[in-house]
Amino acid sequence: MMNWVNCISAKRTGYSYPSSPNIRSDYQRDYDRLIFSSAFRRLQNKTQVFPLPGSSTFVHNRLTHSLEVASVGRSLGSVVGDFIAEEVTGSEEAVHFYKYDLKGVIGAGCLAHDVGNPAFGHSGEKAISNYFIQNADLVIGGANMRSYFNNKEWADLTDFEGNANALRVLTHHFKGKMEGGLSLTYTTLASILKYPCESIAKNKEKHRKKYGFFQSEKFTFNEIVSDTNMYQEEDSPLSYQRHPYVYLVEAADDICYRIIDMEDAHRLKIISKEEIHDAFLNVISEADRSDNNISKIKSTLIKLKDANESVAYLRAKAINTLVNESADVFKANAAAIINGNYASTLMDDVETKCPSLNDIQELSVNRIYDHHSVIKVELAGYKVMSGLLEILVPGIINESPTGIEKKSLLLLPEQFRVDGSASPYDKVMGVIDYVSGMTDDYAIEMYRNIMGIEIAMHSA
Repeated sequence: MMNWVNCISAKRTGYSYPSSPNIRSDYQRDYDRLIFSSAFRRLQNKTQVFPLPGSSTFVHNRLTHSLEVASVGRSLGSVVGDFIAEEVTGSEEAVHFYKYDLKGVIGAGCLAHDVGNPAFGHSGEKAISNYFIQNADLVIGGANMRSYFNNKEWADLTDFEGNANALRVLTHHFKGKMEGGLSLTYTTLASILKYPCESIAKNKEKHRKKYGFFQSEKFTFNEIVSDTNMYQEEDSPLSYQRHPYVYLVEAADDICYRIIDMEDAHRLKIISKEEIHDAFLNVISEADRSDNNISKIKSTLIKLKDANESVAYLRAKAINTLVNESADVFKANAAAIINGNYASTLMDDVETKCPSLNDIQELSVNRIYDHHSVIKVELAGYKVMSGLLEILVPGIINESPTGIEKKSLLLLPEQFRVDGSASPYDKVMGVIDYVSGMTDDYAIEMYRNIMGIEIAMHSA
């Protein structure tokens, strides 16, 4: 049975022995490894969950979003960690972890939560999925594409999932790279398993709305859930209840994208200052926290003549309010969370107290995510990602590739190539690793070069 002591594991992927003594804790190492990783750096040029239109005005990309989520996550981890430390008995090591290390784990999980998302956000995910759906009957080497994969593998390919890809990016042994990927602790990896099930186990429940691992990472997934004592729901299809720390990472992400997308929309003149003020003040007022003096907040707003500064001030107040509300929800439901009986999310429960969050969500959908400039970026990204797969996938599957297919495969970097004896699934996953890891600009440049729109020329 999971408890607040045995849900922690300092074991790392790729290692069979504990880390050597160091001035940094195991979990601080996780955070640092993520910050210095190329997968994290590439987020600088990847669109957010819902890509905002290009502009000379700075808006958030996935990297700045992830850094801000990590900041919020550390705050949540600190508040909740102090609370759990008071609940833990019989383990000084666990008490120390909750007092000093949980905030680092949640921060690291927040840094890692988006590393598996491809270029162009959800549009990129859909492009990868639909490529395989639409080409199921494409004849390659005398057989249709679908015939090369079993049911579980085909489910992975036709429903590409950024959450599952994050686990692969962080743990897969790429050719010529370190075994175990970034070699993060199982505790940190468990904190990003938002949907701890395989692709064929998806249903309408919150923790199975999507899925959390590809078949290629099934062994790693099983190691993580076993070592952190997560609750298994059924043997087949494979599904587990969430790890307790997932709720904190998820809440930090939810808080940031709900609030900060609004701030970006204001900078892009999509939503007015007055609308932002009303929306954020409503949330702060509804929370009715003793540390929020609405009269004082409104008085400060009057003094802030710069519109961007006034929005930034309210953004900070709203985020702080939602952090404290989310922490309170976690504390109130701690027993259900550790016992695997919590069927909601922290922010869903916060919404019952702050219904104006629903108004923000509706405003975001109608005015930001469906803005014509956003849709243009999504459609362009879909076309780019689909085009790259059309060039690379048939040749990697075909055991006797045509001349042009052989040429196309020369574009695939060495780290993404697998041995010729590998299964078609593993070969195709290598192509997806390459394409999904591209930044927006690199994907566009590659597409333009391949399609003859812009020829790359190099002087002698």
